[in-house]
Order: sequence, then C-alpha cells, then structure tokens
Amino acid sequence: MDPVAALKQIALFLERSGEPTYKVRAFRKAAAIVADLPAGELDKRVKAGTLTALPGIGKSTAAAITEAVTGGEPGYLTKLTEGAQSPVAGGAQLRAALRGDCHTHSDWSDGGSPIREMAEAAIALGHEWMALTDHSPRLKVANGLSAERLRRQLEVVAELNVELAPFLILTGIEVDILLDGGLDQTDELLAEVDVVVASVHSKLRMPKAEMTERMLTAVANPHTDVLGHCTGRLITGRGRPESTFDAESVFAACVEYGVAVEINSRPERLDPPRRLLRLAAELGCDFAVDTDAHAPGQLDWLPFGCERAEECGIGAERVVNTLTADDFLARIAARK
Repeated sequence: MDPVAALKQIALFLERSGEPTYKVRAFRKAAAIVADLPAGELDKRVKAGTLTALPGIGKSTAAAITEAVTGGEPGYLTKLTEGAQSPVAGGAQLRAALRGDCHTHSDWSDGGSPIREMAEAAIALGHEWMALTDHSPRLKVANGLSAERLRRQLEVVAELNVELAPFLILTGIEVDILLDGGLDQTDELLAEVDVVVASVHSKLRMPKAEMTERMLTAVANPHTDVLGHCTGRLITGRGRPESTFDAESVFAACVEYGVAVEINSRPERLDPPRRLLRLAAELGCDFAVDTDAHAPGQLDWLPFGCERAEECGIGAERVVNTLTADDFLARIAARK
C-alpha cells in the first residue's frame, strides 16, 4: 500500500472521529516527510529500521509506514476502518445522493490544510465537487481573505482544477453579513466567484428586529447563494445561544430570492435546530447540506446534516448539493 496514502487515510479517520489534533498532525506530517524523500531512501530506511531517525517520524507513524511498504494495509488503519461506522443512524439515502459540499475552508483562512489536501480528501470520499469558501476580510480572527488574496486564490484554484479534473473546486467565499446587511467583499469579486455563503459572525445578540432586517438585506442581495448557519448557535462546550430573528420572514425571503438555507453539519453547530428546519421546509426553502469543514477529515461530517434533513422531511430533490457541478452552477446563474 502507498505509505503516503495510508498515513493520510489514518489522519482523515482520526480527524473525523474527533481525536486530538496532535495525533492528526503527526500522521499528516509524516505523510509529507515520506512524500519528500529522495527516490529509494524510504525502502533503505525501512530495511535498516531507521525511519524514526527522521525528524517528525515517531514509533506509530514508522510502524504504519513499514507495514504499508512491506505488507499492505497498516494495522493502525485497519483498526480505524473496521471500527468506523456512520456517526448517525439515519440520512444514508440522502448522503448517497450528495455530489458536493457548498461550504469548506482551507489554510488560506482558518482551515488547517492546503486547498489540494482538502480536494484530495473530498475525492477520496466520492465527491464530484466542492466549493472553497474561505472567510472574508472583516473576520480577522479567521485570517479572512482580502480582495487581493482572494484573487490570488482564484488563480490557484484554476490551476488545481486542471490537475484534478474531472473533480472540480468551485471558487467561493463565506462572506460576513455586516451590521447593515451588506456583504463583506466587493461586488466585482462576489460576481466573479461561483458560490457565496453569507453568514452572521458578529453581534449575534443583536435585537430581534434589527437582526431580522440585517438577514433580510443579505438574503435579498443578488450575490447570496446560501444562508450559512443561520442562528449562530453552538451546542457543545460552553455553548452559545441562538440569535433571535423572525425566522418565517427570513425563510420566506430565501424562497423568494432562491437562496438555499444551509444545514450545517458541524457537530458543535447542527444549525439550524430542527424546529427551524421544519419551518423552512414548510415554507418551501431549498437547502444545502454542508460540512463547514476546516480540515480534511471534517469533510466526512455530512451524515450529521443528512440525518437532520431526513428527520425534518427534507428530500434529496430539495438539496442543492445533490446536483452535478454544472447543474448547480446553472441553478445559481438562473437565479441571478
């Protein structure tokens, strides 16, 4: 078995199951080290038992490398894959229908991995496409992209799409919804990217009437394609309460303007809550089941959102990322 692929798979499974970051980084770092070795050196070190002499290679990673080179699948990976199961009980039919992910991050903003690594993980999971939606400039804590950096990223994505074809990375941005409902990037760039996820990240305790107006303004913006994690809640750790807004008015606006409501699959978000998902479904919204992934293993969190969609009676025909990339982009173009 290719040792680099084996190490990356181990990192992905560890990440997906929420194992400590240091474990994930150890295997991903080891994969990078092995990939950079001169031709023939890996086999020599495996035979001599000197892998751990390489900075960044420890006992566990060395054992996995050795087993991959000499015998097949490493025992560490076998144990992880045998123990792997869907983190939820439902949503399998919808998960099987998904072709892409509308909301992902890379190390260009606050993600932990390069764009290529995110794309390769998406390919391994069977995706046909993913939208790269790093943060906008106002969100400095997340290293949001300035207009200049976003333009550079568009060039990088164009090059990767040639190399990774037929897989497609859609250009995009998770744009901050400003206090007045404006979007935190120039109209020119918002028109240039494929997918715009608009999300509230600040003043989450804004009074209900003001938050409603703020969200309605953002939804009515012709550049907005997806309304991201609409309540902003966090349900793990110290948690964070939901923002308050007139959900019926906001979801009705999503229907009117063809904006998909995100079903955010991050375990600490699971946003919106079921009562609001049911309301959005009753009002006729379309949806995007997204991971909001900030690392490769998190791309496999889609089952969390799929289960919630199923529980709320939302079928695949109402989920935009069941579409091919061409049909998804055609839907966005038609809406605009």
